[in-house]
Amino acid sequence: MSTTVVNTGTEGKTWGGGNPPLKASYGKMMMWFFIVSDALTFSGFLAAYGFSRFKFIETWPIADEVFTHVPFLHGQELPMIYVAFMTFVLIMSSVTMVLAVDAGHHLNKGKVTIYMLLTIIGGLIFVGSQAWEWATFIKGDYGAIQTKGGNILQFVDANGHRVALRDFVTAEPHEREQLERNTGVWFMSEGALPTYTVEEVINGLESHDNILVRTQDINEHGHKTVLSREESLKQIKTNGKYVIEGANLHVNEYGSPLFADFFFFITGFHGFHVFSGVVINIIIFFNVILGTYEKRKNYEMVEKVGLYWHFVDLVWVFVFTFFYLV
Repeated sequence: MSTTVVNTGTEGKTWGGGNPPLKASYGKMMMWFFIVSDALTFSGFLAAYGFSRFKFIETWPIADEVFTHVPFLHGQELPMIYVAFMTFVLIMSSVTMVLAVDAGHHLNKGKVTIYMLLTIIGGLIFVGSQAWEWATFIKGDYGAIQTKGGNILQFVDANGHRVALRDFVTAEPHEREQLERNTGVWFMSEGALPTYTVEEVINGLESHDNILVRTQDINEHGHKTVLSREESLKQIKTNGKYVIEGANLHVNEYGSPLFADFFFFITGFHGFHVFSGVVINIIIFFNVILGTYEKRKNYEMVEKVGLYWHFVDLVWVFVFTFFYLV
């Protein structure tokens, strides 16, 4: 029995028997499928953040009071300055990626190499800045008292400016064994001990008449509620339970621990995407240098990784809006 072989003219092509969907190659279509699915994931995270913030709107931390640090400028409060710089760097890296893709369309290996390198540098600056911001957020700057009900009490001066515990509290010499798994209650270990005790904070507050307590409740003017001198002392003495320094998944000196949970998870998830993009860009960069795509007579791989890079940039715009601006 003989077999008839018919040549359709589509041999060696991904899409056979018809026009490519949306005039896109298979690789581009798969990248778009990934981007859409990942966009739905980020949308779910941001929606959860929005609902949680709306539910606890009266006690939610104010971004201008949390993200005030800038590297090498200690002691100065510059709200949102460094976050704005990070955003600018990431957006500019997206611009250099556009230029790399355009140079690839013109088969200009030299320009593709330069613009890919600039994109990688921008991504590394952003990832490093995000890591520094995490470290600063975890370490904290002022310290606070957590009440028996789980609320956060902060300290301000007569002008309403935030005051750090180290500015009015003196640590008294004392020894306490840090609980470990073999010495703690129910074999529970504890983290690093705080610098001060609640009693030392009370003593420091009593000896400084200009220090007041500020609760995490936001008043009708959009500011946190500052207690009177008498109410400040009463609140600390009757409800003060723990000294909180910095933020983690359990406590947050700036306000609701849920804010820290969302911050670490969403910015960490996005940071992982940016880091992955940097790694992929480095691989593509070396392939460009080796002339891999020049031999193929197309730079489609640069275009595909460019789609991913634009996606992580766009996601950051929404993360920046939700966490820092709104």
